[in-house]
Amino acid sequence: MTTMVLPNTLAMGLTRGGTELRQFFRHREQVVFTFALPTILMILLGSMISGGDFGPGLSSGQMLAAGMIGSGIVSTSFNSMGIGLSAHREDGTLKRLRGTPMPATSYFIGKIILVAVTSVAEVVLMLAVSMALFDLELPTEPAKWLTLLWVFALGVISCALLGIVISSVVRSANGAVALINLVYISLQFISGVFVTPISNLPKVMVDIASFFPVKWICQGFRSVFLPEQAAAYEMAGTWELGTVALVLGAWCVVGLVLCKLTFRWTNTEK
Repeated sequence: MTTMVLPNTLAMGLTRGGTELRQFFRHREQVVFTFALPTILMILLGSMISGGDFGPGLSSGQMLAAGMIGSGIVSTSFNSMGIGLSAHREDGTLKRLRGTPMPATSYFIGKIILVAVTSVAEVVLMLAVSMALFDLELPTEPAKWLTLLWVFALGVISCALLGIVISSVVRSANGAVALINLVYISLQFISGVFVTPISNLPKVMVDIASFFPVKWICQGFRSVFLPEQAAAYEMAGTWELGTVALVLGAWCVVGLVLCKLTFRWTNTEK
């Protein structure tokens, strides 16, 4: 007598990741909105303020673009995770998956794969546009590439976890779209994404933004793509990379705890 051996958790997660990617790229409107919105905003705003000059090799367009590359991964992690989970909860996908042999961990591995792939693609797209239109340059120092990797990883993880949390607050996919985009756009304004330099913002707004990941993700990306003299235009006059790591790492932990406390498989769960 033979027994059927189910694939392990990781293998099922990888398979689920492939399914998530296929489903995502089949919805052209979602693909265009996810990738195009941050890029188009960067092009429009960068073109309007590109005349500013902050010294040799540093323009206001470059300062804006470097920060907006960071905000782009917030769109592909926080927004897509929150909206995607809300849709799956509303249409019964989560409820059906719960009744299958696939572990919940495998489902979330699939979601992580989707977020990781789309976030990398977003960075590549926005960086290519920034290099072509605003003369942004790739870093040449290995330390800056290392910074890019850990800021990207901590940023994507923390925002994806918070996307899971916020998906449990709303009862419909339409409600999730409205709430998540409201939070996303508001945080971009108070985090200095649309205003260069960030020191032009009222201090109280930046103080509020400092509690959330967006400001620190964008600051980390600016430290990678901008020359050292640009640090003088940050609120503290330095890149504060230690604080960037601390805040984003803390949000990864807080986000994981909140996920465990708030996640729901259906909209009827208390």
